[in-house]
Formats: sequence, structure tokens, C-alpha cells
Amino acid sequence: MKYVVVSGGVVSGLGKGVTASSIGAVLMGCGLRVTTIKIDPYLNTDAGTMSPFEHGEVFVLEDGGEADLDLGNYERFLDIKLTRDHNITTGKVYQAVIDKERRGDYLGKTVQVVPHITDEIQDWIERVAVKPVDGKEGPPDVCVIELGGTIGDIESMPFIEALGQFSYRVGIGNFCLVHVSLVPVLNVVGEQKTKPTQHSVRGLRGLGLAPDILACRSTEPLEEHVAAKLSQFCHVPISNIVNLHDVSNIWHIPLLLRDQKAHEAILKVLDLQRIGKVPREPKLAEWTERANKLDKLKTPVKIAMVGKYTSLSDSYLSVQKALLHASVAMERKLVVEWVCSCDLEDSAAKETPEAHQKAWKLLKGAGGVLVPGGFGDRGVQGKILAAKYARENNVPYLGICLGMQVAVIEFARSVMKLSGANSTEFDPATPSPCVIFMPEGSKTQMGATMRLGSRRTYFLGNNCKSSKLYGNASSVDERHRHRYEVNPEIVPELEKAGLSFVGKDESGRRMEIIEIPNHDFFIGAQFHPEFKSRPGKPSPLFLGLVAAASGQLDLLLQRSCGIASLNSTPRCTTNGTVAPPVKKPYTAVKKKPLKSLVNGYYANSNGIQI
Repeated sequence: MKYVVVSGGVVSGLGKGVTASSIGAVLMGCGLRVTTIKIDPYLNTDAGTMSPFEHGEVFVLEDGGEADLDLGNYERFLDIKLTRDHNITTGKVYQAVIDKERRGDYLGKTVQVVPHITDEIQDWIERVAVKPVDGKEGPPDVCVIELGGTIGDIESMPFIEALGQFSYRVGIGNFCLVHVSLVPVLNVVGEQKTKPTQHSVRGLRGLGLAPDILACRSTEPLEEHVAAKLSQFCHVPISNIVNLHDVSNIWHIPLLLRDQKAHEAILKVLDLQRIGKVPREPKLAEWTERANKLDKLKTPVKIAMVGKYTSLSDSYLSVQKALLHASVAMERKLVVEWVCSCDLEDSAAKETPEAHQKAWKLLKGAGGVLVPGGFGDRGVQGKILAAKYARENNVPYLGICLGMQVAVIEFARSVMKLSGANSTEFDPATPSPCVIFMPEGSKTQMGATMRLGSRRTYFLGNNCKSSKLYGNASSVDERHRHRYEVNPEIVPELEKAGLSFVGKDESGRRMEIIEIPNHDFFIGAQFHPEFKSRPGKPSPLFLGLVAAASGQLDLLLQRSCGIASLNSTPRCTTNGTVAPPVKKPYTAVKKKPLKSLVNGYYANSNGIQI
């Protein structure tokens, strides 16, 4: 087993996750099987109980693990399925060591950070690294490990010590350290400064780790004399210094790595340069086509994202990515209009009239409405109003988890005239409980007590839009994360009033998908389809929303054997996703100053960039 460790210095938020994912993609392009591990130094057992404002979205894995959002980056870039064990936290490590101590596994010894915590970390890495994650048998060839946080953080110290020991455990030729650092430009001076990276590398060396490769983040391409200076003072060969400057979209990052021969540097350290006598060269034609296609999209499609965590776009990272995958497949340039659900509420008209007016203007100017998941009653009334607006004005609507539940509540209030209809999450004493707490849930233990992970949904017939979008499948496996569900007792009345429950679980009592048949596109899903969306295989429900918002839904649904590119010959697919078009060779895109484009998304008029 070969290991590539990605660490970060100077500041947080440099893009270690995208860098680690891109390294994995390049190594996969070289014919190697790749797995990933994310180390998070926080004391939480997992990310499940964190606020999105604290750490961004919680990414749900196939086995129900609630993990850091970077595991979503890994799954999307590498098209793999990870487990909860691929996310190592300080909480998990200490819990494992304490459990062993209580069992007497340490035979009366004094349990200490070194060697017991550090040994547990190393054992965990070795145990998880050999798990296949790509659907094939046998262990992967390379494990890419991202060390969260920044070099110098006190909570990272046990992991850095463990990785230093681990490099000696696995031996030379099996361990490669890639250090991601910042090369800033001070406006006053106007030149790229190397000192922050020098200090970061010095701190890393002082902790027992020496970088094999430097990945330098910068706004503009790194100047030659700057790279030479970094090589001299950081003791890294200039051929092992890679520049990750800002690009028009993150799908260019694997191509940047390839063009700078990063794969050769990594493979040389890992002694994997050749297959027999043939040098390994990355095959990234799909990434080339994908990145160039995104840059060339011109026709916009506007989607209003109505949520309460809109001040931090990472709160809905997987939803954004799923929208992007779908918009590229439908050949549209994605424009996300961030709408804070609180600003839509009637109370906001009095308290913050300008924000209220702006929110409604954004909502009414969008081609489609998406209400993502969430917890708590803040902003719920605004989400209900958004669902009502979409339903009454025949605007394409996709509700995810809570977004489906508020659509049911709105339908009960407006169509069935049940003015007190609500969820027991928001009003325990509601006379018309449309959404109730699940019987198997826990009201006292918060962590890992929801309905989590992959569950099967069965379609009730194949005449509904959802089934058609999934390729007329009879069932589909999607990931869940919820404590509340639609009350099965009220379902017959809702169906009589015109709301169709077209997808249910194996028992038939848990509602999974709703539709309004006489609406152009009004779908709610209890599951989270965004977690399984991939750049080359977009989520069918997101494809449907983008297609409906751009006037292409009928054409999309007409594809009898899957979904094909709208300007090409239909090709049959097994999962209803867009078949890749003919691959073209990569041509470098000349970098231009960016205005509001960040990672392939465009900011809306309220200045929030995604």
C-alpha cells in the first residue's frame, strides 16, 4: 500500500480537500486504484451534531456515517463509496483507546498520547486503507490522506506525530507528503511573497515531517524566480513544486496537476513510475471535456435556493454540486439565487422591508425553486411560502427532506384548508400533524440517532415523473438523514386532495417521494439525492429540476432508454444520467480575471458567491 498525505499551512480554507481529490483523480488516470481518508482533529465523534455555520454541510455516506464535507469531494471526484471509518476524528480515536483501556487491553500500562493514541491512529489508517471503495475486489493501490486543520494547530499534534512515525513504519517509497501552502500578494508591494510558506515548511519539519512536494496556492500563476526561491529555502526540488493558481472552475485542477507533471513527482516518490517499461501517463480526457464544456456554457438557468444557512454556501455544498452537474448535462450555465427563507416571511416585511422585497424579487425571477434540508423552526414559514409560490404559479419545484415536508404542510393548509397543519417538530400540539417524529428515533440522544444512510425507495408505478427520470426503475437506493416523516395517517386525505405519493419504503408506510400530477414539475423527496450526484452521472431529480427550469423537461422525459445529451444521438444508460459525449483533447484555457465566478458558480445580486 502506498500513502499520499496532504497537509496545509499558513491559513485554513486553501483547498486541501480539492487538492487531495484532484491528486486522487490524476493517480486514477494513471491506472491506479485510489482510496481516501480524511483526518479531522476536532473532539466530536463525527460531524453529525455540528451546525452548518460551524463546519459546512454534513455529508452522509452510504453506511449512514455523518462526515466532513471533504468526503463528498472525494466521492464526487473519484466516483467511490466511502464509509464512516474513512473519516478519522480525535473523538473517535480517543474513544477507541479509552474503550481498550476499560477492557484491559493495555495490560495495566499507563495510557498516553504517545504511544497509545499515535499507535491507534496508525493502526486505523492501515486498517481502513485496504478497504475497497470502487466496487472491485482487493485492496486499493494508493491511499490519499488529508490532514485537516493547519500546521501549528495544537489539536493536530497527535496526528502529525502519528504520521511522522507512520512514514517510518511503511518505509521509503511508500509515503509521500504533499504540503499545500499559500503564496500571497500584498497589494502594497505587488509581488508574490514566499515567507509564509517558508515558515510553514519550517514548522512542519520541526514536527518531524518533511514535504516531498509543495502545492502552492496563489491567485496568479507562480513566477519562476518565486518557485526557485521556494525550492532553495524549503529544500524541495523545483520539479516538485506545483502551482495551484485560481482557475475558472475546479475541474481544471486535475489538469493543472497533470500539466505540471505532479503525477511524475508523486509516482517517483512512491516508486510507481512505470508499468513494466511503460511510464504511467494520466488519461484525463473526460476531465478535459468536462472542464472546457463548463467554461463555454452561455445560456443561464436560474435556480432559487431557499434556505436558512445561505450566509455560508458550504452549508449546501453537495446541493450546489448536484445542480452544477445537472446544469452542465443540460448545457446551461448555472446561476444560483440565494434566498434566505427568513426574509420571505411576513414578519420580515415589517422588520427588514428591503431584504423582504429583495428576497421575493429573487424568488420570482428564478426559473426553478429548490428548498433543501434543515432542522429547527427558524425560517420554516418562509420555506412554506416558497413552496406555495411554486405550486400556485406552476414554477418547477424540488424539495429535499425538509423541503418535501414543508410542501406537504403547505398543501394541507392551502388546498385542504387545514390552517393548523404543521410538523410536530415545530408545533408539538398541532391539531393536524402532517409530519411526525419517527417511532424509532431518540429524543434524548442527538448523535447518530436519525434515519441515516442508503435506503430503498419503491416507485408505485412508472407513470410519474420521478420514475421516468430514474429510467423507469421500479426502485432506487438513495441516502437519508431525518428524524421526522410524513404522517401516514393523513396520506389518504392528501391523496384525495391531489397530492401523489409516488415513492414509499418497503413497508409502504414511510413516504419517500411526492408529486403534484397536474404541475409541470413539483417533486419532493425525503432522501438526499445530492449525495450521490457525480460530475459524469448527475442526480436524476436535479436533472429534472434544471430541465424544467430551462424548458427542456419534455425532451428529457422522452428519452425512452435513459437521458442523453440534448444535441446528440440518444445513448442508453442504466441510471438515467447523461452519457459522456465524444472526448476532445485538452487545450489550456487562458486565465482571465474573474468577476463573480467561483468554482463554476455565479453570485446573485445579493453578493453572496457560491
